[in-house]
Amino acid sequence: MKHTKHTALAKPALGNFGRNEFAILGTPCGNIQKLAHALELKLCKTLKTAYLDAEHAGDSLEKALPIGVQYVDKIGYHRLDFQANWGKFQFRSFLNDRDLLLLNGNHFEGVRQIVVLDPKKGASLQKKLNRLTDVQLFLKMPSGFGYTDTDGIPDFLKNHILNWKEIPIFNLDDIDSITAFLQSKIPKPILNGLVLVGGKSQRMGRDKSNLDYHGKPQREYVCELLQKVGVQPYLSCRMEQVADLKSLNYELIPDTFAELGPLGAILSAFRARPNDAWLVIACDLPFLDEAILNELIQNRRISAQATAFLNPTNEFPEPLISIWEPKSYQTALSFFGQGISCPRKVLINSDTQLITPSNPKALMNVNTPDELANYLALNRD
Repeated sequence: MKHTKHTALAKPALGNFGRNEFAILGTPCGNIQKLAHALELKLCKTLKTAYLDAEHAGDSLEKALPIGVQYVDKIGYHRLDFQANWGKFQFRSFLNDRDLLLLNGNHFEGVRQIVVLDPKKGASLQKKLNRLTDVQLFLKMPSGFGYTDTDGIPDFLKNHILNWKEIPIFNLDDIDSITAFLQSKIPKPILNGLVLVGGKSQRMGRDKSNLDYHGKPQREYVCELLQKVGVQPYLSCRMEQVADLKSLNYELIPDTFAELGPLGAILSAFRARPNDAWLVIACDLPFLDEAILNELIQNRRISAQATAFLNPTNEFPEPLISIWEPKSYQTALSFFGQGISCPRKVLINSDTQLITPSNPKALMNVNTPDELANYLALNRD
């Protein structure tokens, strides 16, 4: 066997700085700044955005200050100043929750690009052709201020960008069209179902996922519910359960974060498929039905870390009937690194879309023999 030094891991789809980044170049920085700010004002209603730029000439006094880290609560916003040499790993961590990054392409390289057709920067743009690896959009300058070519695209770009005829062109000041274009480029992560069957059911004294509430084991009932709402189910299990569960014909995700409970199951799912979202469901919810799952899915907000029901009895989010977005993978890992393994604490302390359930009874769980006896007594035909 060929020796590999490091474990092969499925990697999130990230650019140089984060998810869904676009470098804007081909025009002076002032135009890029104006465009980025106009787009952010439009996009902030539905997406979390970030803009990356550089100062051409910083304040000499600020440069001289021996700042390690300085945080200031500016009441209306927060300011963080620090001295450090950042690379892509630090930027990706800091910008993890951003849905869209706009970069000043005169200073930063992005994996996708928007090119402004501005003759004032033509000579400079020709020196940056190596940065044009995936041009997604051309922007024309206002009438009378563009290249003189019939189509407005100079020959040096046509020679470099072989698919230039397929790339859309908008006016630089057509903010609505540019906004709609960028929104169309933000993918909605695939939603999978993660059915938690790896618990040891110590309080119940027997496997809760195998209890029969609806004429079949609960784990199979939950998987069938997920299929009815158009979500592919996966069974989350312990390594030692794999052999016994293979016969169920559902895909398995064994725990690779052992002895961490539900948070370990969620992290294991993201480790297997880091670009997908996960609808996490425990097997101790006998009142679970198709309607409550549809309610959760329909109220999903992909710009949040997660979407969860707010339990009216304790006013806490319910982590084990919830949707965890791909960006929550890194967030959950950071909580784990701080010694926290409770998924509810992750949701409470993150940007979580909270929903008041129309049927709170669906959130009731059964964890002990007494609770099971009460359920059976109340639900006999």
